[in-house]
Amino acid sequence: MPTDWPGPGVDLDRAWALHPQVSLRPEPFGALLYHFGTRRLTFLKDPRLVEIVRRLPRAPSARAACADCRIPDAELPRFGAALASLAESAMLVERAHA
Repeated sequence: MPTDWPGPGVDLDRAWALHPQVSLRPEPFGALLYHFGTRRLTFLKDPRLVEIVRRLPRAPSARAACADCRIPDAELPRFGAALASLAESAMLVERAHA
């Protein structure tokens, strides 16, 4: 199973979190992410992705957050690509290991 996903520096085996300037707002379709620094708005339309993003700050890795959400191995590339896109747009940042 690969650990590197599309996008610069995105690795499911590392710890990630929302950028400190990003707010997550639940919506009926999923959630909105708003970056107060860049003023960028992102729509998350998959409730499972929303739950993964919510779990990232407490999970030891993005892979663990996916496992906590019961994402099947066959779907990890799709969710990895979604997380890579969020990292590329500065919605997610890598966390320092505690």
